[in-house]
Amino acid sequence: MKKYLILSIMIISALFAERPITAEDIVNIKSISQAEFNSDGSLIVYAKLIPRGKNDKAGSSYREIWVSSVNGREQKRFTSAPTNNWSPQWTPTGDISFLSRKKDFDKNTQIYVIPIDGGEASLLTSHESGVVSYKWSPDGKWIAFTSRDLRGKKRKDEISEGYDMIVMGKEKLFTRLWIYNVNTGTRELMFKKDINSYDFEWTPNSKHVIFQGTDKFGSDANYLDRSIYQVRAPSGTPRKLFDTPGKLSKMAISPDASRLAFLGAVSENDPIAQSIFISPLKSPSPILLTDDFEESFMDIQWLNNKEIVAHSQRGTKTALSIINTDKKSDQGKYIYKDALFPKEIIQSFSYHVTSERLCLIMNSNLHPNEIYIGKLGSKKIKQITFSNPQFNDLSFADQKTISWQASDGKRIEGVLTYPLRYRKGKYPLVLQIHGGPEGVSLDGWSTRPTYPVQLLAANGFVVLEPNYRGSGGRGVSFSKADHDDLGGTEFQDVLMGIDYLVDIGLVDPEKVGTGGWSYGGYFSALAATMHSEKFKASMVGAGLTNMISFMGTTDIPREMSVVHWNQWWFDNMNLHWERSPLSHINNAKTPTLIIHGMKDERVHPEQGMELWQALKIKGVETEFVLYPREPHGLIERAHKLDYMERLVNWYIEYVK
Repeated sequence: MKKYLILSIMIISALFAERPITAEDIVNIKSISQAEFNSDGSLIVYAKLIPRGKNDKAGSSYREIWVSSVNGREQKRFTSAPTNNWSPQWTPTGDISFLSRKKDFDKNTQIYVIPIDGGEASLLTSHESGVVSYKWSPDGKWIAFTSRDLRGKKRKDEISEGYDMIVMGKEKLFTRLWIYNVNTGTRELMFKKDINSYDFEWTPNSKHVIFQGTDKFGSDANYLDRSIYQVRAPSGTPRKLFDTPGKLSKMAISPDASRLAFLGAVSENDPIAQSIFISPLKSPSPILLTDDFEESFMDIQWLNNKEIVAHSQRGTKTALSIINTDKKSDQGKYIYKDALFPKEIIQSFSYHVTSERLCLIMNSNLHPNEIYIGKLGSKKIKQITFSNPQFNDLSFADQKTISWQASDGKRIEGVLTYPLRYRKGKYPLVLQIHGGPEGVSLDGWSTRPTYPVQLLAANGFVVLEPNYRGSGGRGVSFSKADHDDLGGTEFQDVLMGIDYLVDIGLVDPEKVGTGGWSYGGYFSALAATMHSEKFKASMVGAGLTNMISFMGTTDIPREMSVVHWNQWWFDNMNLHWERSPLSHINNAKTPTLIIHGMKDERVHPEQGMELWQALKIKGVETEFVLYPREPHGLIERAHKLDYMERLVNWYIEYVK
């Protein structure tokens, strides 16, 4: 009898040991970023994201600096919230530098150094306009950093006197490249030429800096007009190595400083800097290494003077591969082999050449980003950080990658999450549509305040995150497959995904809702208007609803026009209006929740207002929520909690 009693208690305990995730759990999630090996590969410095508590002043999450041994047994926190510290790097002496805005010392963001054996952080720079980004030279003598120009005294005086009008496009404050002398504590401009300077790398001999720059202004210029330059340290005249046809991303210089590898677009209308190029530095001429690859490369690092380690998104998965830049196969492609294809999703990586260790920041369907350690060429990897022990008490819904066939035969993928405690039967479906459109949904940790996938699953919904044509992760051709056709065939891809789930008996076709942010909001606005008969509820988060007025108010009209439409909106008004959700308002019957941040410069809040006004006039159930101070997304804790509660309740009321 006693034996059975104990067994019953164990069963009851197991039943109540785990609980569904809540919105409060989601806003309290911690995660890892910016991990870096020290010189001998024995330690890792990293940043940990720490959410603000409910009693903290409203704002974004804090970041702390931590150090871990490579086996994970020793973990030490070097800075603590509520101060915000980020971009940790090892100094040449083995101490830790980082960026911080410590108002007691300096109101601007500056570089600080803290001893590895502990103690107080000391201020290293005191630059008038603060520091945006920085990197130590390999020899430890210099720090290159970027900083944005300050307004001149005359303009400051005018503003203080009330003359604070803004003349669009007239104020031109450059982000410039500076250098700091570690020995003397002095700093100077690396060059005086007016070039907005962005990502940069030191050459291994510390004699030059390679940087991306443009003399133009605005988000469009930042995306599309960068060139690659070289400048001698500590100061010199920048030499343009070459122009690029579109977007640029990560760069890496070979150990012998002879070649530059970089991620770039193959053309101006390539939506992602997803291909690998190399170029000699003495006689620059970029060569494309990854032509026709069906994956999107995210980061690169030289393994030696011939081979590159590359991180890529491959469908809904990620991988590390090694590319030989000197050899080609019989098919004419550069020799290529997989080094690591884990079940987890690789967010970033760092390779320590001497120890051959890999430091990977990865996530899975069970946890957000954590640090893993492994060896290149080995499948054995070990997780060494565990930032969310409270997850041990939570129950997570199952998820997997699925695929279906589009109307033209193209294979479309997506990430499917089952309802928590799934039993065979038909369930209500909620789509969670990624933005971009060049974004991608990966088969890892997909739960965040704006896309609370596990929270929806905990409330009994099937969740589908479709990677429609135009998404990343499948190479250049797939990411361009929606061009000139936004809201057209790509939307049909999603509808076919719904049909697939209905056909296999998982989803009730009469209980389908949708939601998404940015371009995902656009999708959901189309669902609520053009395709209203198929959707019982919609959530439009920071979504564009009138393609013509959106083009005239966004900070990226050129990127949207040149990259995605291949035409200016004013040259084809009919098509842009026909693909606007607002043009189909007479079809609208779907209850629509509209969410927008009041400081959104990417998709102006007027886009939400236009749809809300029209839905009200048509008598369609709608709610428009404006969040003060929020940009193109949600930052503040209270706003995140409010949004998730509204979202779940909206779907429960109208979809279930």
